Amino acid sequence: MADPKGFLTTDREGARTRPAAERVRDWNEVYVPGSLLPVISKQASRCMDCGIPFCHNGCPLGNLIPEWNDYAYREDWAAASERLHATNNFPEFTGRLCPAPCESACVLGINQQPVTIKNVEVTIIDKAWEAGDVTPQPPERLSGKTVAVIGSGPAGLAAAQQLTRAGHTVAVYERADRIGGLLRYGIPEFKMEKRHINRRIEQMRAEGTKFRTEVEIGRDIDAAKLRGRYDAVVIAAGATTSRDLPVPGRELGGIHFAMEYLPPANKVQEGDLTVSPITAEGKHVVVIGGGDTGADCVGTAHRQGAASVTQLEIMPRPGEERNANQPWPTFPMLYKVTSAHEEGGERVYSVSTTHFEGDADGNVQWLHLVEVEFTGGKLEQKPGTGRRIPAQLVTLAMGFTGTDRQNGLIEQFGLELDERGNIARDAEYATNVPGVFVAGDAGRGQSLIVWAIAEGRSAARGVDRYLTGTSTLPAPVRPTDRALSV
Repeated sequence: MADPKGFLTTDREGARTRPAAERVRDWNEVYVPGSLLPVISKQASRCMDCGIPFCHNGCPLGNLIPEWNDYAYREDWAAASERLHATNNFPEFTGRLCPAPCESACVLGINQQPVTIKNVEVTIIDKAWEAGDVTPQPPERLSGKTVAVIGSGPAGLAAAQQLTRAGHTVAVYERADRIGGLLRYGIPEFKMEKRHINRRIEQMRAEGTKFRTEVEIGRDIDAAKLRGRYDAVVIAAGATTSRDLPVPGRELGGIHFAMEYLPPANKVQEGDLTVSPITAEGKHVVVIGGGDTGADCVGTAHRQGAASVTQLEIMPRPGEERNANQPWPTFPMLYKVTSAHEEGGERVYSVSTTHFEGDADGNVQWLHLVEVEFTGGKLEQKPGTGRRIPAQLVTLAMGFTGTDRQNGLIEQFGLELDERGNIARDAEYATNVPGVFVAGDAGRGQSLIVWAIAEGRSAARGVDRYLTGTSTLPAPVRPTDRALSV
């Protein structure tokens, strides 16, 4: 145990963000560089090293949290990094992007503020990179087996790294021009600078993983032919089909899916574009959807110079305390203020869009909405509450409905789907097609980054067992799903 009295003597202290007026003028990460290090050992001392560490079960990866908290308290960063990497291939991703269900399960959180697990995690990995403790781990020998991984998001990268280290020859296929999937083009730079992805890719190249960009399986390469070329295939293509809003006026110009709006903004930061073709500059922006993707649109609009930003959510505003039906250690739905919300804009709850109104040129100018409430278990409109708000750019951030059905991948492989429309798989992550496996959102449905990495690691073990009859890769952690899936 780090400090037996740490949780009694030290209050929770999180990472400090730069002033909102400063950070909206750039695209750098919102946190004050180096602000965590002076306080992180004290924060790690709050970990009680519980007899039953519920944080393990709260984390889909089963991260060894009390162990690396103890090392962080003692400032043994190399040992902390080793324990961190024992269960997580990319802690710099999760430490920045995961909503931290581990903190919701922290025992200290029963009657105090939980340990800042996420902040400790990101400090450990940043120190490890700084010290040169993160190095390539090429396999000692090759198996002679080949694996194709379709998709280079967190699930695909985790599966590829694990399989490469097991000795298989792995090629990752990505339809975009750069590796990273939604980490690259769906997550704004201010939430995670892309240098973190780039150095992991270089580590993986040094280990032997091959990368093929601008290749879409199903369109550029027939999926069945790909299966014939490799001994096994892992599908980690994500759940990229955006949920639409079929209301009158949807066809007007200026209404875009979030994943049409966010990628060009990221391409500007990559140097590919000077200005995004879809910009919020000088416009009244409305973001439909109250989740993390919606917050990403809000923060992007602020940086592009929007005249105003309004975020709409059909559900009621969550409470700031746990509901009775979401007791500890489940992951509660709480009111959350992200860095993007701190920067301005308005959030409107319990409203539904009825239609859009445009100008003579066919571009959206107004959004009409109505207040809604639950009546008899059903969502009903409240009479007399309709109104309109200015909307010259609208982004739809209402989640995703499944993997891409337009490129022919599912049909060409002959894959079966489950009742939710995801690619069906068994406990080993194997599909109905021999040698074809699925990991991440393509099989699970839209979920968290930490689940994507966990599934990539688990699927890699299934592939390894399929190819060799056994596996030396770590056994998958299977915590109860509870409320972790979104």
